Amino acid sequence: MSNLEARTGRDHQRYDNNFRLVSGCIPYRMVKDKEDSSVDFENKLQVLMVSSPNRHDLVFPKGGWEDDETVLEAASREAMEEAGVKGILREDPLGVWEFRSKSSSVEPDCCLGGGCKGYMFALEVKEELATWPEQDNRERKWLNVKEALELCRYEWMQSALEEFIRVMTEDGSTKEEDFLTISSISSRGERQIDPQYCSVVN
Repeated sequence: MSNLEARTGRDHQRYDNNFRLVSGCIPYRMVKDKEDSSVDFENKLQVLMVSSPNRHDLVFPKGGWEDDETVLEAASREAMEEAGVKGILREDPLGVWEFRSKSSSVEPDCCLGGGCKGYMFALEVKEELATWPEQDNRERKWLNVKEALELCRYEWMQSALEEFIRVMTEDGSTKEEDFLTISSISSRGERQIDPQYCSVVN
């Protein structure tokens, strides 16, 4: 069992015009094949998804953004609590998505009107913890991006993943023709934050 505990309750939850503010990330890694350097992008870039408690859905780590932390700290905390990973978090969000819970059992108290506003970031995983706060309720699974796109149950998460792929392409991590035809977006910055959950570098 992990020595760290997941935050619970909504006493410090942030809201914006009745939208519950949520922060999360897409954890990823680049897999290098020592025997075959020509491994295509679809299989080289992997993302980490976790199961939802008491369900078989796979989702990206996310949760409530609280009033005693920055949105970046909230995203990195959720990655550690739900997926047991730490790494390098990009400062600029992939985007901000407004969504409504389709099931109260999946997104309880997602806000007064049932809506959430989610900030999603990209997290390059550098460490996988053997134990983490929510390991009893969640399983983690590495997938290639094609598999992840097919398994995304929520449209907004699929949109966030598509934006993540665009970021990776623009950053030169792969060539556009290797996987999808992707349009250019603005460059992303990075900075240092609380290393308890993950690090962000300049």
